[in-house]
Amino acid sequence: MIDHEGPTPLYVQVADAIAARIEAGELLPDRPVPSENQLVQEYGIARGTARKTIQLLRERGLVVTIVGRGTYVVSKRPQAGR
Repeated sequence: MIDHEGPTPLYVQVADAIAARIEAGELLPDRPVPSENQLVQEYGIARGTARKTIQLLRERGLVVTIVGRGTYVVSKRPQAGR
């Protein structure tokens, strides 16, 4: 649930929600995340906020953007010793 009146910036809240969907396996590795347009519609945010959300997810290493293709959940890399 996104709190439009709370102190946490909307883009952080939406990024946390997308990260939770990735962690839960709802958004799978090597599959696209919702587009900016989909984020705008689904979360009731501005396009600039959606753009900052994707940027934050990239900074967290959860997604990768391929120019002309879209933004995808990163492949899970095997951890050392496993």
